[in-house]
Amino acid sequence: MAKKNVKYVCQECGATTVKWIGKCPACGKWNTLVEETADEPKSPHALTTAFEVPRRIAEVDMTELPRFMTGSGELDRVLGGGLIPGSIILIAGDPGVGKSSLTLAVCANVARDGRKVLYVTGEESSRQIRMRAERLNALADELYICAENNFERITQHVEKLQPELLIVDSIQTIYKSEIESAPGSVSQVRECSAGLMRLSKSLGVTTFIIGHVTKDGSLAGPRVLEHIVDTVLFFEGERNADFRVLRAIKNRFGATSEVGLFEMRDTGLEDVPDASKLFLPERAEDIGSVIVPTVEGTRPLLVEVQALVAPTPFMPPRRTSDAVDIKRIQLILAVLEKRVHLSIGACDVYVKTAGGIKIDEPATDLPIAVALASSFANRKLLPQCVIFGEVGLSGEVRAVSKARQRVDESIRMGFTNIILPKKNFAEVSNLPAASSANLLPVDNLRGALKTAMPRE
Repeated sequence: MAKKNVKYVCQECGATTVKWIGKCPACGKWNTLVEETADEPKSPHALTTAFEVPRRIAEVDMTELPRFMTGSGELDRVLGGGLIPGSIILIAGDPGVGKSSLTLAVCANVARDGRKVLYVTGEESSRQIRMRAERLNALADELYICAENNFERITQHVEKLQPELLIVDSIQTIYKSEIESAPGSVSQVRECSAGLMRLSKSLGVTTFIIGHVTKDGSLAGPRVLEHIVDTVLFFEGERNADFRVLRAIKNRFGATSEVGLFEMRDTGLEDVPDASKLFLPERAEDIGSVIVPTVEGTRPLLVEVQALVAPTPFMPPRRTSDAVDIKRIQLILAVLEKRVHLSIGACDVYVKTAGGIKIDEPATDLPIAVALASSFANRKLLPQCVIFGEVGLSGEVRAVSKARQRVDESIRMGFTNIILPKKNFAEVSNLPAASSANLLPVDNLRGALKTAMPRE
């Protein structure tokens, strides 16, 4: 019997070697090389059977692509206005974050509009999906369920049923029988994804692919998976937190700047069209608490940032935060120590946000610095105050983008004192609503602290 040719494929990046080694030479990950047969059959590479001749770009039909709604305003917002027939969408996130709950609710909404929907699960039984559908009130006559992980049989079901929406949960469980490697391997994920793309484009079926993530939060499988699909959506949020952020990493049919906000409830994920009202009612105007007008995508969002600075006899002191990058906090602490002369470096520092929302933009520098200084000095801030601005290493406060949206949202929510960069003052001072608020421009960190914490 002839000996099979084998190769070793990295399960992180897809690089191949002729022999096993502990560290992948391409991505540097350890123990990621898995043995696979080298003479695996390849799928045909044609996307469609239609033959198209070259033509001038001005002659291309610009008719608006037909879309249909998902029933979720936040998801439609992220997708660019709804689902497009023949598109393929990858949705990923940590286990338990709500991927299956959201897609099942979308299936029910689309099926109630009279469109056929096929939900293919390779991880659960049909009974488990029915139980979840009962809990989410996601039962519909045109919603079909199939527990299957063989790609050839899935193709047969799709061709026979002719659904308008297909859900594959998850791509790491689907396999092609002609490929000998195990489901979830680079070869299986690559070939099954390419097959689903051809199926989706040729039949005009909108396809959702649910993908797993690795322990460091990146998408599992080869990078080619992200290039194949039209849209990549990523769920952010902690399992024990109520709020989730759905972010578009890639979108061929819309902007990648949009995000969707959801709240996890007993009935599944619910849209949060006005998150500022949801976060602020429980806020307490106390020491170390600052309201930040951050911008998620194109929408402003008011988030409460709390800081606690406490002396510690242990060295080195702790810096802890689940919502803000630790490197950003360390940089702000260094600027406070050097430019404002606060002896804060020997203290434990804890930073958190309301609802577990992660914030990572330059405009959060100044509010975090003020919250830290407030907690360290044990002094209260101005009442009804919001703060935004970027802090430089010299202690200067720099202008930030989308200042008008931040000020408008702050005034809409009833805040009367707005501390902002001096260079942003000119563009927001002429806003119609600016007359009802006290705009306080600052140009350096020391001045911002004096403005935010006036002496009684």
